[in-house]
Amino acid sequence: MAAAAVLALLTVSALAGAAAGGDIVHHDDEAPKIPGCSNDFILVKVQSWVNGKEDGEFVGVGARFGPKIVSKEKHANRTKLTLADPMDCCSPPKHKVSGDVLLVQRGKCKFTKKAKFAEASGASAIVIINHVHELYKMVCEKNETDLDINIPAVLLPKDAGSALHTLLTDGNAVSVRLYSPDRPVVDTAEVFLWLMAVGTVLGASYWSAWSAREAVIEQEKLLKDGHEGLLNVEAGGSSGMVDINVASAIMFVVVASCFLIMLYKLMSYWFVELLVVIFCVGGVEGLQTCLVALLSRWFKPAAESFVKVPFLGAVSHLTLAVCPFCVAFAVLWAVFRQLPFAWIGQDILGIALIVTVIQIVRVPNLKVGSVLLSCAFLYDIFWVFISKRWFHESVMIVVARGDKTDEDGVPMLLKIPRMFDPWGGYSIIGFGDILLPGLLVAFALRYDFSAKKGFRSGYFLWAMVAYGSGLLITYVALNLMDGHGQPALLHLDRAWMEERGAAKPVGEGRARESVHAYACAAAADDPKLTRGTAGSECMLPDPASTVSKNQHGCHCRDLSSFRQIY
Repeated sequence: MAAAAVLALLTVSALAGAAAGGDIVHHDDEAPKIPGCSNDFILVKVQSWVNGKEDGEFVGVGARFGPKIVSKEKHANRTKLTLADPMDCCSPPKHKVSGDVLLVQRGKCKFTKKAKFAEASGASAIVIINHVHELYKMVCEKNETDLDINIPAVLLPKDAGSALHTLLTDGNAVSVRLYSPDRPVVDTAEVFLWLMAVGTVLGASYWSAWSAREAVIEQEKLLKDGHEGLLNVEAGGSSGMVDINVASAIMFVVVASCFLIMLYKLMSYWFVELLVVIFCVGGVEGLQTCLVALLSRWFKPAAESFVKVPFLGAVSHLTLAVCPFCVAFAVLWAVFRQLPFAWIGQDILGIALIVTVIQIVRVPNLKVGSVLLSCAFLYDIFWVFISKRWFHESVMIVVARGDKTDEDGVPMLLKIPRMFDPWGGYSIIGFGDILLPGLLVAFALRYDFSAKKGFRSGYFLWAMVAYGSGLLITYVALNLMDGHGQPALLHLDRAWMEERGAAKPVGEGRARESVHAYACAAAADDPKLTRGTAGSECMLPDPASTVSKNQHGCHCRDLSSFRQIY
């Protein structure tokens, strides 16, 4: 399970920066801007009516030239759609259209030439059918001068344009309305996504700290049982846990980058199906771990009785009872993941996986946490922004949205539908934006518990404030940049607040001299033991062991090589 947790950490972190809400405006500085041709590229809704009845709605992209398309539906006129003759509109149409919207095929002439001929024939707008299923940007040539075009132009993908073309050739009366509604400044989906992310980190941190405290109590019991128990402290107190070191934190960048490039290059239907299977396996493991931990308080006998299972070893009866439900839940989500409400199942599996990984994978000290988040910080910025120089698009955003597939993004995301957005879509956040900061927040709470710090004087409160405010800044930046995907760790890492006075003890992973540092405890009735000046129970010097004298004047067996549980 520990190895699976490390693999899950590296896999889900490859999407660390995918915080996005979808963009309808694209500012392209590479496309030439000249007088009469300086519009931003915006998405346009093409609402259609067939024989007087409302029909489908298509999405196209506006041109660099022409007037801006209205944003309010009530200001957009419902206008008759007419086929151009000739269809490519590379020469003047044979008939006047008197205010109709002209539907034309993409030909070999310039977009501006089509628009000029359409305007000259009396058209109120021109809708161009692309020859492929993607949307292209309609730009102007640098040497063009006569660009006084006064009708809007919209490019539709091949499938949408062909549907309208078929309706017209079949003799139907078709009318359309062109408009580009604005997105709301804040959608409730972003609020719920923020609450979901912060709540996940909060819950996972408390579970991690509670487990650590339970392990400490178990340690103390073993220590008081005598010398034999001391030898088994490490094995008993930290089984199944994985501590990250500096080397693995640095390797994260390399492994995650390779995984991200593989996703980008191999993104296809079959590869998404493979990712779905991997996600389901991790989700089943995470959901099972969470449910067993929750139900074990009410079904303690079933949780403490075990049976041997081939290839798995000893498994509790409670785990055997919960496992079929978890498998069925994941399979149902995988089968019906295209349905509108399937995001609920994806979020449940994702949160369970994140919580389980934070519970198992641990940051041992602030040094490792700083290296891990610093590497993630650089990784996030590179693959969201700098990767555009080599790949001509943001690799992180393309992978997160699943642009090269028929899916609504890869499954390693939490997402919520945008409820009041006329464009629909989802607000999403990558697992890494929750998981990586969550590891450090969980460490802060474990440290506070170990150091017996109060809620206000400890680090956990400020770590949570930093995470919540950093995520909030991410969504503010997302809206300021018209919905362009943001590297969330860019804002989250900068939000961490440093307490100078206590940075050293936290960085070293030690809270105070206690049973965790020196194992100064044993049975009170042991005649070979005596109490130190501070009342600590200590072990007398043993010639066969390494001993040291602590500040309280008692000799303790130095067990500093043992795992520190914070």
